[in-house]
Amino acid sequence: MVSEDMPGSGDAGERPPGALIVVDMLNDYQHPDADLLVPSVREVLPAVRTAIDAAREGGVEVIYVNDNFGRWRSHHDELLDTVLKGPHADLVEPVAPDDDSLFVVKARHSIFYETPLEYLLRQLGIGHIALCGQATEQCILYSALDAHIRHIDVTVVRDAVAHLHADLADAALRMMRENMGARLEKAADLAF
Repeated sequence: MVSEDMPGSGDAGERPPGALIVVDMLNDYQHPDADLLVPSVREVLPAVRTAIDAAREGGVEVIYVNDNFGRWRSHHDELLDTVLKGPHADLVEPVAPDDDSLFVVKARHSIFYETPLEYLLRQLGIGHIALCGQATEQCILYSALDAHIRHIDVTVVRDAVAHLHADLADAALRMMRENMGARLEKAADLAF
């Protein structure tokens, strides 16, 4: 994984108001690559919980952006109920949204692609997002790129992002830091 002492890892600087974005953690893990993903999710779950707790305690918006798995007639409570009844509810329950969390449905990899997220962030005056969730080399990477091109500051909570392939995840973290100026921070050090 990307070294803690690499440039861009946790650089402090003036940041606009922030939000924690929890990406695709409401998951039933009933997809072809679930066997690759589940072990990594188990490993990062405590750090995701730490990031969510820190954001909530700090009064920072927590926004869940999640695939709807083709359930276009459902809302987030139905999606949550479905995954909590699945075989991997133990990976969802500790990081489930609370009543104050905001929720945005996405259909593709990026949290911004044809979603109202950009509008929501602007309405809330948020110019910095911290990303946690899954998967580092897919949805996290594409979302960080889309945030970057929208001039939104990005932090990736590097110990709170799950992956399918460790080598690709490491390369994705490096790309986000080097090419997009993303900060890489641990959940315990997360600051908004």
